Amino acid sequence: MHSAIDDLITAARLHEASFQGVPPILPRRHLAIVTCMDARIDLQRIFGLEAGDAHVMRNAGGLVTEDVLRSLVLSQRLLQTREIIVMHHTQCGLHGADEPALRAQIAAETGEPPPYAFGAFDDIDDAVRDAVARIRADAFLPHRDNVRGFVYDVATGNLREV
Repeated sequence: MHSAIDDLITAARLHEASFQGVPPILPRRHLAIVTCMDARIDLQRIFGLEAGDAHVMRNAGGLVTEDVLRSLVLSQRLLQTREIIVMHHTQCGLHGADEPALRAQIAAETGEPPPYAFGAFDDIDDAVRDAVARIRADAFLPHRDNVRGFVYDVATGNLREV
Protein backbone atom coordinates (compact mmCIF):
# COMPACT_ATOMS: atom_id res chain seq x y z
CA MET A 1 0.00 0.00 0.00
CA HIS A 2 1.39 3.39 -1.04
CA SER A 3 1.25 6.23 1.49
CA ALA A 4 2.11 9.90 1.91
CA ILE A 5 5.02 8.77 4.10
CA ASP A 6 6.43 6.78 1.16
CA ASP A 7 6.37 9.95 -0.96
CA LEU A 8 8.20 11.86 1.75
CA ILE A 9 10.85 9.15 2.10
CA THR A 10 11.47 9.37 -1.65
CA ALA A 11 11.85 13.15 -1.34
CA ALA A 12 14.23 12.66 1.60
CA ARG A 13 16.42 10.39 -0.54
CA LEU A 14 16.58 13.10 -3.22
CA HIS A 15 17.45 15.66 -0.54
CA GLU A 16 20.21 13.43 0.78
CA ALA A 17 21.71 13.11 -2.69
CA SER A 18 22.01 16.90 -3.02
CA PHE A 19 22.79 17.70 0.64
CA GLN A 20 25.35 20.50 0.91
CA GLY A 21 26.42 20.22 4.52
CA VAL A 22 25.29 21.12 7.98
CA PRO A 23 24.21 24.71 8.67
CA PRO A 24 25.70 26.26 11.84
CA ILE A 25 24.07 25.18 15.11
CA LEU A 26 23.47 28.80 16.15
CA PRO A 27 20.54 30.33 14.24
CA ARG A 28 22.00 32.93 11.88
CA ARG A 29 19.29 35.47 12.61
CA HIS A 30 19.29 34.82 16.38
CA LEU A 31 15.53 34.45 16.06
CA ALA A 32 12.91 32.04 17.40
CA ILE A 33 9.41 31.74 15.93
CA VAL A 34 6.35 30.29 17.68
CA THR A 35 3.51 29.41 15.34
CA CYS A 36 0.76 26.93 14.57
CA MET A 37 1.26 23.46 13.10
CA ASP A 38 -1.23 24.31 10.32
CA ALA A 39 0.14 22.94 7.04
CA ARG A 40 -0.83 26.13 5.19
CA ILE A 41 1.82 28.11 7.07
CA ASP A 42 5.06 28.07 5.08
CA LEU A 43 7.46 30.08 7.24
CA GLN A 44 10.27 29.81 4.72
CA ARG A 45 8.15 31.55 2.09
CA ILE A 46 6.47 34.01 4.45
CA PHE A 47 9.71 35.27 6.01
CA GLY A 48 12.27 34.32 3.36
CA LEU A 49 14.02 31.94 5.74
CA GLU A 50 16.60 29.32 4.90
CA ALA A 51 17.74 26.30 6.90
CA GLY A 52 19.78 27.54 9.84
CA ASP A 53 18.15 30.98 10.08
CA ALA A 54 15.78 30.54 13.04
CA HIS A 55 14.41 28.15 15.61
CA VAL A 56 10.79 27.23 14.94
CA MET A 57 8.36 25.93 17.55
CA ARG A 58 5.03 24.70 16.23
CA ASN A 59 1.96 23.30 17.92
CA ALA A 60 -1.81 23.43 17.54
CA GLY A 61 -2.71 27.11 17.73
CA GLY A 62 0.85 28.37 18.12
CA LEU A 63 0.27 28.41 21.86
CA VAL A 64 2.96 29.43 24.32
CA THR A 65 2.82 26.28 26.43
CA GLU A 66 5.22 25.18 29.15
CA ASP A 67 7.09 23.14 26.53
CA VAL A 68 7.37 26.13 24.20
CA LEU A 69 8.74 28.22 27.08
CA ARG A 70 11.23 25.43 27.87
CA SER A 71 12.33 25.40 24.23
CA LEU A 72 12.65 29.20 24.14
CA VAL A 73 14.78 29.18 27.30
CA LEU A 74 17.12 26.62 25.73
CA SER A 75 17.09 28.51 22.43
CA GLN A 76 18.21 31.70 24.17
CA ARG A 77 20.51 30.35 26.86
CA LEU A 78 22.33 27.71 24.81
CA LEU A 79 21.93 28.80 21.20
CA GLN A 80 21.99 32.60 21.34
CA THR A 81 18.58 33.60 20.01
CA ARG A 82 17.60 37.10 21.06
CA GLU A 83 14.30 37.89 19.33
CA ILE A 84 10.95 36.06 19.24
CA ILE A 85 8.07 36.17 16.79
CA VAL A 86 4.68 34.79 17.81
CA MET A 87 2.51 34.23 14.74
CA HIS A 88 -1.09 33.06 14.83
CA HIS A 89 -3.25 32.79 11.73
CA THR A 90 -6.75 33.19 10.38
CA GLN A 91 -8.99 30.14 9.93
CA CYS A 92 -7.26 28.35 12.82
CA GLY A 93 -9.05 25.24 14.06
CA LEU A 94 -8.80 26.46 17.67
CA HIS A 95 -10.37 29.83 16.89
CA GLY A 96 -13.92 29.59 18.21
CA ALA A 97 -13.63 25.89 19.02
CA ASP A 98 -15.90 24.55 21.78
CA GLU A 99 -13.26 23.19 24.13
CA PRO A 100 -15.67 21.92 26.81
CA ALA A 101 -17.61 19.98 24.16
CA LEU A 102 -14.40 18.51 22.74
CA ARG A 103 -13.23 17.48 26.21
CA ALA A 104 -16.64 15.93 26.94
CA GLN A 105 -16.61 14.02 23.65
CA ILE A 106 -13.13 12.62 24.32
CA ALA A 107 -14.09 11.70 27.90
CA ALA A 108 -17.20 9.90 26.62
CA GLU A 109 -15.14 7.93 24.09
CA THR A 110 -12.19 7.08 26.35
CA GLY A 111 -13.60 7.15 29.86
CA GLU A 112 -11.54 10.13 30.99
CA PRO A 113 -10.89 13.71 29.93
CA PRO A 114 -7.50 14.64 28.49
CA PRO A 115 -5.04 15.87 31.14
CA TYR A 116 -4.21 18.98 29.10
CA ALA A 117 -6.03 22.02 27.78
CA PHE A 118 -6.42 22.45 24.03
CA GLY A 119 -6.23 26.25 24.12
CA ALA A 120 -9.34 27.27 22.18
CA PHE A 121 -9.75 31.03 21.85
CA ASP A 122 -12.42 33.48 20.67
CA ASP A 123 -10.37 36.55 19.76
CA ILE A 124 -7.24 36.00 17.67
CA ASP A 125 -5.65 39.35 18.56
CA ASP A 126 -6.19 38.72 22.28
CA ALA A 127 -4.65 35.25 21.87
CA VAL A 128 -1.55 36.79 20.27
CA ARG A 129 -1.31 39.46 22.98
CA ASP A 130 -1.65 36.79 25.69
CA ALA A 131 1.08 34.66 24.07
CA VAL A 132 3.46 37.61 23.85
CA ALA A 133 2.69 38.58 27.46
CA ARG A 134 3.38 35.03 28.65
CA ILE A 135 6.81 35.09 26.99
CA ARG A 136 7.62 38.54 28.38
CA ALA A 137 6.65 37.39 31.88
CA ASP A 138 8.94 34.34 31.90
CA ALA A 139 11.84 35.20 34.20
CA PHE A 140 13.94 32.33 32.82
CA LEU A 141 14.17 34.04 29.43
CA PRO A 142 17.06 36.50 29.42
CA HIS A 143 15.86 38.30 26.25
CA ARG A 144 12.22 39.35 26.55
CA ASP A 145 12.39 42.88 25.20
CA ASN A 146 12.06 42.06 21.48
CA VAL A 147 9.00 39.80 21.34
CA ARG A 148 6.47 40.69 18.67
CA GLY A 149 3.12 39.18 17.77
CA PHE A 150 1.51 38.82 14.35
CA VAL A 151 -1.52 37.36 12.60
CA TYR A 152 -1.04 35.73 9.21
CA ASP A 153 -4.04 35.68 6.88
CA VAL A 154 -4.02 32.29 5.13
CA ALA A 155 -6.47 33.57 2.47
CA THR A 156 -4.45 36.63 1.39
CA GLY A 157 -0.87 36.09 2.59
CA ASN A 158 -1.10 39.33 4.62
CA LEU A 159 0.95 39.51 7.80
CA ARG A 160 -0.16 42.12 10.33
CA GLU A 161 1.34 43.04 13.64
CA VAL A 162 -0.85 42.94 16.73
